[in-house]
Amino acid sequence: VDDFVKQIDLNNSELVLQYGAAAQTKMANFSETTLNSVRTKDLGEVGQLMTDLINELKSIDTEEEKGGFSFFRKAKDKVSNLKTKYEKAETNVDHITEVLEGHQIQLMKDIALLDEMYEMNLNHFKELSLYIIAGQKRLKQAREVELSELINKAQRSGLPEDSQAANDYASLCDRFEKKLHDLELTRMVALQMGPQIRLIQNNNIQMTEKIQSSIVNTIPLWKSQMVLALGLDHSTKDMEAQRAVSDMTNQLLKKNAEKLKMGTLENATESERGI
Repeated sequence: VDDFVKQIDLNNSELVLQYGAAAQTKMANFSETTLNSVRTKDLGEVGQLMTDLINELKSIDTEEEKGGFSFFRKAKDKVSNLKTKYEKAETNVDHITEVLEGHQIQLMKDIALLDEMYEMNLNHFKELSLYIIAGQKRLKQAREVELSELINKAQRSGLPEDSQAANDYASLCDRFEKKLHDLELTRMVALQMGPQIRLIQNNNIQMTEKIQSSIVNTIPLWKSQMVLALGLDHSTKDMEAQRAVSDMTNQLLKKNAEKLKMGTLENATESERGI
């Protein structure tokens, strides 16, 4: 800053006009770049895809309203219908998942890019701050030293040209002060840009986490539910088969017992007919 202060010549109108202009231009271009980055992103599309995914997962309800798996009552029709629905939904879910994974990769790239943009914005903020600090230091020096000397000289000489020189230098100081104020406004833009970048980045991170959770948790749980539903159906069929075998065994035992009883009675009756 001290080295830069020595280079500021308030008598140079062009220098005063262009003071910090390069840093302001960088900030303006950076703001435009940030806007384009946000404008080209449509997180609403990702949100709609997430909604579509949930609707697809909900489209297959393995339970009836009153509880219990629906195929317990009409096993064959229910299971066949369930499998058909699952196959249709699985195709849609796989497609949505593929698109979401693409968005997730892009969001992760954007998150890294926003980190770089934050650092760039921070550098712009520091650069503008240095211009402002150096300018304020030079302005204070100009008013307390150069302008004071010109005013004293004009008062001593009483010459109109000396008085005009003091007025001209005072005007230059005022213009330079306005320029510094303009730089402070630009720095305020940079100051606000930092949290804005972080806000956008946090939104991307949250959306990435939701996509990740859907892919690694929600969809596998949905498939596990299908496995459970079909597995219980198979278990039910096995149980029914076992019940049928048990019933048949009991019926055969009863018939055999009845035949044995009748045969024994007939034999006893025949053997004692004579008596």
